[in-house]
Amino acid sequence: MRFRLVFIVFLSILLFYSTAHTNNQEQDTPNAIQTNNENSPKIVLIIIDSLMDKPLKKAIQENKAPALDFFLNHGRYHNNLVSSYPTMSVSIDSSLITGTYPDKHKIPGLVWYDENEQRIINYGNGFFEMMKIGISQFTEDSIYQFNNVDLSSNVETIHEVLDKSGKETASINSIIYRGNYEHILKIPKVLAKTTTLPEQYKTFGPKILSLGAFIRQDEKNSHLFNRLGLNDAFAAQELKYLLEKNILPEFTIMYLPANDHFVHRKGPETIEGIEKLDKQLQEILNVFPNWNNALDNMVWIIIGDSPQSLVKKNKKEALIDLREILSNYNILKLDELVRNNDELVITANERMAYIYKISKDCSMHDIASRLQTDERIAWVAWKENDMIQVESGDQKGALQFKPKGDFKDIYNQNWYIKGNSSILDLTIKTKNQLKYGDYPDGLARLYGALHSQKGDFLIVDAKPGYEFIGESSPEHTGGGAHGSMHKNDSLAPIIVTGTNKSIDDLRIVDLKKWILDFLE
Repeated sequence: MRFRLVFIVFLSILLFYSTAHTNNQEQDTPNAIQTNNENSPKIVLIIIDSLMDKPLKKAIQENKAPALDFFLNHGRYHNNLVSSYPTMSVSIDSSLITGTYPDKHKIPGLVWYDENEQRIINYGNGFFEMMKIGISQFTEDSIYQFNNVDLSSNVETIHEVLDKSGKETASINSIIYRGNYEHILKIPKVLAKTTTLPEQYKTFGPKILSLGAFIRQDEKNSHLFNRLGLNDAFAAQELKYLLEKNILPEFTIMYLPANDHFVHRKGPETIEGIEKLDKQLQEILNVFPNWNNALDNMVWIIIGDSPQSLVKKNKKEALIDLREILSNYNILKLDELVRNNDELVITANERMAYIYKISKDCSMHDIASRLQTDERIAWVAWKENDMIQVESGDQKGALQFKPKGDFKDIYNQNWYIKGNSSILDLTIKTKNQLKYGDYPDGLARLYGALHSQKGDFLIVDAKPGYEFIGESSPEHTGGGAHGSMHKNDSLAPIIVTGTNKSIDDLRIVDLKKWILDFLE
């Protein structure tokens, strides 16, 4: 009975695995707010999980996304915003608010192995993995430890920087929210009573923090039952509340997760999630006397965090089971402590995976060689001395690189490169200029992932159409998945309204600096 109760409760909280539902409760129509004409402009950054160029344009063409159409027609649009790597929301959003890749912010992915604690960290990669790791541990990692322990104290979030300059900020339903103000996250009673979780956690966030049922600004916000408030309707209601009360701060981040669930299930072509989230954006715009007033002295930035690639329907073909490829090694199980004879740890992040060597008797080259025998794997990479080594079963030789050299890319980053550059689809032009192909900003992003954590480990990246699985990993055959460094998973749309200030480098890692420059 207790297991069943916990199962039902946590089925509602899963952000990455369960089916989306619509809250049909009627809401009283709020009074329209008056346009705020203060001198200081305000920025609202809306992150739409797995928003992609083609379905966005299709939804607009079919008149199913009037709010997004409004923002697009009144702003500037790009479809090539480069994501972070791995292309999983927790790493991407960490890069967004810190302006750094994982080598600095230290959030390696949705699932990774902590060498110090000798355990697998899982921020929400599927119900069965979560159950094996433990409900209490999973909740503490994703709700508390992420911001207060794992996110590096050596980097500053945009909330922390703006607070120092006297500007208030808000975070609505973004799991990554660290700031300078103390808040209390209240664990719903049913969870506290059926697990070892405490009744509340002390955490640090921006001046205004909303996170579903754990903390909210609008006490009348009734959208709590669908995923414990970690849903689009809850987030929209919180932003409407800030607008109606005229307490919207200088900078606000709002995260809308539901589209991701539709794309995972139905594939990258679906527009169902966009149609539903657009209704929430319409609700927000309706707070104003008319939609054009939403542009008065306000900047709206709407981005996708990363696209998804179509996964083939045939499970045997589509799913790369790393346990089978590495079956001659002893692999740590999710629900067990590290034993003396364990040799490897596998953490699959959909279309990429980390493979950790925890035994001195194992050879990185031997592991890499076995992985390259599977033709569905694009390449394998690991650290070797001060270099990054990249090899592919499809091509001869290896690519080696490190920062600081004679080759310069379009982001003015300098690299030392040796070997077969075509493994990462790099083109070397005149005057040692680098051009990226299938892997946008591939050198910096791969370097960031391989320096995101301690220990000896490899990265494997899948070709389009395929997905990695480990023990109890979720799978998305016939639907969509992300995680890889390939451009199919990496180039997201961005809409910017309310300013003519250009964005020099269209990378998620550069948005923090752009916002700070604008507000300062």
